Amino acid sequence: MNDSQWTLQDAQAAVDEWISQWEEGYWPPLSNLARLTEEVGELAREINHTHGAKPAGDDEGASRIADELGDVLFVVITLANSLDVDLDEALQSVLSKYGVRDAHRFTPKKS
Repeated sequence: MNDSQWTLQDAQAAVDEWISQWEEGYWPPLSNLARLTEEVGELAREINHTHGAKPAGDDEGASRIADELGDVLFVVITLANSLDVDLDEALQSVLSKYGVRDAHRFTPKKS
């Protein structure tokens, strides 16, 4: 599988393959939610350092936004897998919902 051409299903399968190699398997959903909250907090910290009012300290190194987004994505996929949620279907559904709900909420771009 070409890493740059992954679908959401490919990503879910890759995460499942990685987790399935460990006896412990998937954590319970509430533990994964706590883990997701932790990862989002780390992402917020990096974004605040890069784009916010709180610059990183000298000992904190370069921005790691991409790493933190990867961690958030991994945990979201883990949570979806543990709850048997197809993220492709979930994303298609939410985009459809937004297309109807927000059709007149924002100003369309001019061609």
